[in-house]
Amino acid sequence: MRTRHWTSTTVAALTLVGASVAPAVAVEQVGEQDSTFLKAAHQGNLAEIAAGRDARENAETACVRNVGATLIRDHTRLDAQGKALAEKFGVALPTAPTPEQQRQLADVRARAGTAAYDRAWLRVQAASHEKTLALIDQEIRAGQNPEVKAAARAARPVVAMHLEMVRGGTCRASAGPASVPAGSGGRAAEAPGLPRSAGAVALGGGFLLAASGAVWVVRVRRAAAGR
Repeated sequence: MRTRHWTSTTVAALTLVGASVAPAVAVEQVGEQDSTFLKAAHQGNLAEIAAGRDARENAETACVRNVGATLIRDHTRLDAQGKALAEKFGVALPTAPTPEQQRQLADVRARAGTAAYDRAWLRVQAASHEKTLALIDQEIRAGQNPEVKAAARAARPVVAMHLEMVRGGTCRASAGPASVPAGSGGRAAEAPGLPRSAGAVALGGGFLLAASGAVWVVRVRRAAAGR
């Protein structure tokens, strides 16, 4: 009886120790800089997604609306990656943008329905993405966790592209949203940058070349048989 009691007590104690140690080990895998970056990046992503949605609804120009759509798409993807890392390493993330970010969003939204909205939106986005780049560069220089640093390096060109779209408060996106060419239902995808007619001509030219080659092969075989 004593042996059985000792064994059950020992197992229970080890279980409690393991339960208390596991989260600590996960947290120790990221340094303070990594944790700060994950939290700030998440808040930035939330703010950019909200700003993008607001632009899609209230911007006066197609250019700003398209930049807003780009922010929604890219920052949603970046945020998903950041949240996965935060969950993996036991970092608790904020649930909303910072008070300053929320104030900026409200100030821009107050100009909805006027040309001043687009100008204010672009200025805020330019400043926001400059801050985000500085945050990323700090993580790349001083971060300790290789996975978090890799995520920062991967995010940098995306954020830099966004900054170029709004730098100086000037919108530089194309008039139409970019799309990735892809085949559909067994049909060949059109080449990027070519109009629909040009893609059709290129496709037709390929068929003609293939047909010409087949005719040439048949003629050569007939000539060889005649010999």
